[in-house]
Amino acid sequence: MKKYWNNFKKYRFLLGELVKKGITLRYRRSYLGILWTLIEPLLTMIVLTVVFGTLFGNEDKQFPVYILSGRLLYSFFSNSTKVAMKSIRMNSSMIKKVYVPKYMYPLASILTDYIIFMISLIILVAVGVVLQVKPTFYLFQVIIPLAVLPIMCYGIGLILATLSVFFRDLEYIWSVALMMVMYTSAIFYKPAKIIKGGYGWLLEINPLYSVVVNFRNSIFGAPLDQRALALSLVYSVGFLAIGAFMFYKKQDQFILHV
Repeated sequence: MKKYWNNFKKYRFLLGELVKKGITLRYRRSYLGILWTLIEPLLTMIVLTVVFGTLFGNEDKQFPVYILSGRLLYSFFSNSTKVAMKSIRMNSSMIKKVYVPKYMYPLASILTDYIIFMISLIILVAVGVVLQVKPTFYLFQVIIPLAVLPIMCYGIGLILATLSVFFRDLEYIWSVALMMVMYTSAIFYKPAKIIKGGYGWLLEINPLYSVVVNFRNSIFGAPLDQRALALSLVYSVGFLAIGAFMFYKKQDQFILHV
């Protein structure tokens, strides 16, 4: 373990440069730049609120915060795993020229999106203030889902990055899987009816849902859901362990396929 930690410290400067490069490329040739990180979730929230709130007769004045909190987490999960999946192939020229620990590429992808995600939380705070979502002591719990989520995404990113080197069609399959994740994350509906109808297991097999639950609980002043917390930890550690094992076993073959 000490050997891997020393290796990481040796290349941590490169990790920072990869993150800077990722953010720069993300907003290159964009007139709005980083401002779009705030505008896009706000516009999405307005559309979803009109469709699933106004048109469906939802009179909860804080429903936009409910939608936005779920949407922001899903956007990070979706974007970060998709970019991590492509990270090895996108950096193939560098992999062929110089030695860099290959796990740095998916890690840099996750960190890049995480920084953008954290910036986008500004709009959640602003909307919460406007709609009078009063902060409570439970708000400090938000650190836990915000720490669990990037670990989960990195584990999934390692799995996808490994498999996509050998199976290029995985990119299309993952897009379909993300659609399933979105609809079972309770982003724009309350999950009570699904749970009472006996289909709660559909939510529990979705790793993102357990994180969304506790993120919302923290915002709306409720204690952490212990079952959701346990599930999110199991998913995060499990994905990271599987992803690290797969990546380590196959990384020497990447150069032959990128």
